[in-house]
Amino acid sequence: MTLQWMGRLPVLLALCLSGVASMAQTPPSEASLRVYAAGSLREPLSEIARVYETATGSQIALTFGASGLLRARIEKGEPAQVFASADMQHPETLAAASALWQKPVRMVRNRLCALASPTANARPDNLLALMLRPDMRVATSTPKADPAGDYAWDLFRRAEVVVPGAYAALDAKALQLTGSAGSPQPPIGRGTYAWLMDEGRADIFLTYCTNAMSARKEVPRLLVVALPPALEVGAAYGLSARTGDVGALQFAQYLLSPAAQAVFGTYGFGAP
Repeated sequence: MTLQWMGRLPVLLALCLSGVASMAQTPPSEASLRVYAAGSLREPLSEIARVYETATGSQIALTFGASGLLRARIEKGEPAQVFASADMQHPETLAAASALWQKPVRMVRNRLCALASPTANARPDNLLALMLRPDMRVATSTPKADPAGDYAWDLFRRAEVVVPGAYAALDAKALQLTGSAGSPQPPIGRGTYAWLMDEGRADIFLTYCTNAMSARKEVPRLLVVALPPALEVGAAYGLSARTGDVGALQFAQYLLSPAAQAVFGTYGFGAP
């Protein structure tokens, strides 16, 4: 992908991408680079940041949350320098409103999956029928605040094409359990989705496939169910950096490098 807003990067970054061990001797900078990122990026981005810090001597301060809420915080003046969103819309909105932010590029891709209780007996071929059952609790994230919620409602619109009336039924019953300022928070050391499902808050949780896979590692009895083709929803993650901020641009470029993309891949993310 051509990154017109990046330009040519200095030799420092090229060495970092090559994994030159001597870069670890570079003294750390006085201030940390402030990176705001979608919560679904927590595991891979934390790993990538550690590698980058070791290679360059830079310090990375990571803030995770729902992308819409993070964008609102940035708009109110919080000093983020890199913004990695679970959609393109939120960073595009920042760039359109102010020259302080560069036009975003796609960083990685994700997909929506269903995280299901084993008692639901969910499969791709019966998933929609199960979700429409009155006794089946279907959880989502919060639309507008969190792209995962927006993607769930995209699924509801696709469901309407398959089963007339499905959108209204799913829109009315969906439990918005994550992605808002008032969402329940898991205990320290617990993953949000594994904890919510373990607590019996829902029978089916529509979330990113990467979140679902992480939850199953924590609670192996949970099922990760692929969406049937008629309901498939993909997610393109957008990446932007502060205009003229060399450190921010360098780290953003590193996130698009083969080394970083390989880490994203190990957590289930797709190439941009």
